Amino acid sequence: MDFSLTPEELRVLGALVEKSIATPDNYPLSLNALVNACNQLTARDPVVSYDETTVTRALDGLREKRLATLYHGADSRVARYKHTLPDRFVLTPAEIAILCVLMLRGPQTAGELRTRSERLYLFDTLAETEQTLDSLVTYTPEPLVTKLPRQPGTKESRFAQLLSPPPIATAPNAGEPISAPATPPAPSTHDRIIHLERELAALRAEFAEFKKQFE
Repeated sequence: MDFSLTPEELRVLGALVEKSIATPDNYPLSLNALVNACNQLTARDPVVSYDETTVTRALDGLREKRLATLYHGADSRVARYKHTLPDRFVLTPAEIAILCVLMLRGPQTAGELRTRSERLYLFDTLAETEQTLDSLVTYTPEPLVTKLPRQPGTKESRFAQLLSPPPIATAPNAGEPISAPATPPAPSTHDRIIHLERELAALRAEFAEFKKQFE
């Protein structure tokens, strides 16, 4: 790969790809809509809180790598952005869907990918999902997805995208017991309020974008 995406670039690219398929009537995206798409509380791992400066910087990086572009539509009064993934890679709709979900939600099993990609592409069987993953793992000239080593205590391997550095799998030291992961603390009332406010802002922005279609 002649480039490596930062976490911010990966999230922005994934959001652009997702919205181009899931909500084509509101695509390409304005900067505000793209910020909200990156900061969604659902279908995102990890959940982030990017501001416009962070997203603009990521867009600049993607445009340098020829993975995003500024859309100049005759009927558009604000700057809008779209991804150019098909210009860099020859991919099927199924492959794009899998790659998009990996960009937005990190490493996942084939079963998880089949379920979580339903809004982007409907896989009839798990075998079809696995076949698509195999094509991405063996993609030429360079693989776009890798199969991670199976972690102790798990039955299935996970897959990760290779547009950014893959996660480093850490194994427990030999002879040491595998400790159960610590239970994460429950979110505070303050955190829940902040999350609700962000979700409300995202919904308002999406409604405003939808409303513009009828003005």
